Amino acid sequence: MSTLVLTAHGSKDPRSAANARALVAELTRMRTGLDVRPAFLELAEPSFVEVLSELPNGRPAVVTPLLLASAYHARRDIPTQITRAGAHGVRQADVLGEDDRLVSVLRERLAALDVSPLDRDLGVVVVAIGSSNTAANARTAQVAATLAAGTRWTGTAIAFATRPQPSVADAVAQLRRRGARRLVIAPWFLAPGLITDRVSNYARDNGIPMAQPLGAHRLVAETLLDRYDQALAHHAAA
Repeated sequence: MSTLVLTAHGSKDPRSAANARALVAELTRMRTGLDVRPAFLELAEPSFVEVLSELPNGRPAVVTPLLLASAYHARRDIPTQITRAGAHGVRQADVLGEDDRLVSVLRERLAALDVSPLDRDLGVVVVAIGSSNTAANARTAQVAATLAAGTRWTGTAIAFATRPQPSVADAVAQLRRRGARRLVIAPWFLAPGLITDRVSNYARDNGIPMAQPLGAHRLVAETLLDRYDQALAHHAAA
C-alpha cells in the first residue's frame, strides 16, 4: 500500500478545505484501499509538514498537488518543505495542469447555465488566479482556446484575478470589441473562496452570469489519480 498526500494551497475560507476533503472522499471511493491524506501548505489544517511527519516509515508516498498551475508552490514551496521535513522516499506528482478532462468539467459548469456551444453571440471569459510565472500564465491561457474548440461562440478570453493584466474587465472589453452581445464568466478555479467571491461580485455588478468552479468533480479526482500513478511509475522505472 502507498499513500497519496493530497496537497492543497490552503485558505482562510473553509470552502476551500471542504472541497479538498470532498476530493479525498472521492479518491478513496474510486481507489479502494488507497491511503489518501489531505494536507495544506498554509492557512488550514493539517499542515503539509505535519502530514509528512506522520507518514508510515517504509511506505511509498506521493505528494499529489491539488494545484492547476506549475508555478511557485509546485516548483519551490512543496519540494523545499519535503526536504526540510527530511521526508526521504516521498515523491512529488505533477500538477493538474490544463488537462482536457478539466476543460470538460468547465464545459459542464457552463452547460449548467444553459450555455450553448452554438451561440454565435456569446463571449466566454475564462478567469484563473494568475501567477508571477509568465510561463505558467501562458500555459493557463491555453484553456480558453481549448474551451472554444468546436463552438460557434464569438470567442473566449483569459483573465487573471490576481495579476494586473489581463484583468476581468480587460477580457470583457476585448470580447465586446470582437462583437460578443452576451457574456459569461468561467472560473478556472478548483474551489470557491475569497478570490472567486471577488470575481463573482464583479460579475453580479455587471450583470454577467458566472459558472461554478471545477469543484470535487469525478474527473478532477480521476486526473489526480493519473498524476499519482504517473509519479509511482516514474519512480519504479528510474
